[in-house]
Amino acid sequence: VQLQACGGGLVQAGGSLRLSCAASGSIFSINVMGWYRQAPGKQRELVAVTTSGGFTNYADSVKGRFTITRDNAKNTVHLQMNSLKPEDTAVYYCNADLSTGWGTQHMAYWGQGTLVTVSS
Repeated sequence: VQLQACGGGLVQAGGSLRLSCAASGSIFSINVMGWYRQAPGKQRELVAVTTSGGFTNYADSVKGRFTITRDNAKNTVHLQMNSLKPEDTAVYYCNADLSTGWGTQHMAYWGQGTLVTVSS
């Protein structure tokens, strides 16, 4: 199983970026997909997650600015980030809670991370 993330980059404050992540490989089902981030010197934190049924949860710091969407058929998740702030600068990691076969436990898989830099 592989999670491939893309879409990071350098943007000015107030700008927008869209992150995308695709899960591939031997996947039976995916419960939760989402995004976490880790800024230098800080712990990894939840940004936004979504369930297969469409429930979403956002960190307070990004509510109203970020939108997470998911395509269950394609095993992809996207994060539209608007009104970016310098404090959004971090490495963003895609995460999926998935199983690889009938009766197997769901486990957390991580993408390689994509850097988002917001300049002031």
